[in-house]
Amino acid sequence: MKKVSLEELLEKWERDSYESQYRYVMELIDTGKIKPVKSSAGNGRKPALHTQYWLVEEKQDYSAWEEELLYRTDTHINVEYYLRHLDMYDKDRAYVRRLSDYLRDQNGLLSVPISRNERSFEIWGEEKFLSGGAGRTILSRCKIDESVLNVYFTAEPFAYFAAHRDVPQKILILENKDPFFGMRRYLLEGNKRILGEKIGTLIYGAGKRVVSSFREFAISAEPYMKESGNELLYLGDLDYEGIVIYETLVQTFAPSGTIRPFVPAYLAMLNKGDSVKSLPLSKEHQNKNITGSFFSFFDEQTAGRMKKILESGRYIPQEILNTDDYRGVPCNTNS
Repeated sequence: MKKVSLEELLEKWERDSYESQYRYVMELIDTGKIKPVKSSAGNGRKPALHTQYWLVEEKQDYSAWEEELLYRTDTHINVEYYLRHLDMYDKDRAYVRRLSDYLRDQNGLLSVPISRNERSFEIWGEEKFLSGGAGRTILSRCKIDESVLNVYFTAEPFAYFAAHRDVPQKILILENKDPFFGMRRYLLEGNKRILGEKIGTLIYGAGKRVVSSFREFAISAEPYMKESGNELLYLGDLDYEGIVIYETLVQTFAPSGTIRPFVPAYLAMLNKGDSVKSLPLSKEHQNKNITGSFFSFFDEQTAGRMKKILESGRYIPQEILNTDDYRGVPCNTNS
């Protein structure tokens, strides 16, 4: 209940006689619309009135909503929550009814996968409703998993350069922008191999964003990229964060295929790093939770050299390599 003052109650009656004001207040009390705050003082007039009152909210009749949930709601929707919380159904009703009508009348549209925002607009007329907190709440209260709506998630499209589209080919994913542009220019000059490997396509991963981009690889990639004979390679900074990105990418992509480190480039980075007087310090608060699968592609001695650099708090950036290095062929490894 909300507390109001006598002055607020009589705001529209201030020019009337006190007798009329008194009758008005007593009528509100008699009909149960207000209750005096008995601890409040009197107004000092005769007959006296309290100076504070409780506004009594009218109890709403939700019986029509109960009937609607039980008998006019699509059976895919679990109505238990709303039957227990009819006041919440009163607030959510417009969205629940649109979902119910869609599932009942347009269920056939669910056979074709479309993006989350497209499905959201199709059902509710609001493209961002499903991705927002309100949309997730409605689905949760209706006990409907989002997978029922047959949607896919659209990640930021990845930038790539195709030297050619012949298959099978080697596709190189690059964590950083500078190596992507440098290798792209190198291939555009007519060179076919990078560090001894014939590379057909370069993909710019944009750091951690590459993980979300590759979640939808099967949908967003060009057909030639998805050919089973292709080999996917990855090159990032030689630091904890770069390795975590690689291992996370592998886990994300596992159902679709395998991604291997671009071993020749890592060897070239490691060998060139030996000539640097002082390697740069690693960024603070890096995620160091690596599984070690990255090191399995290198012989024991090479993996040991890499781990020693990481444990010393330093790293080797991809940018240590440039066009002159792309022409070379690093030492072999037992990968």
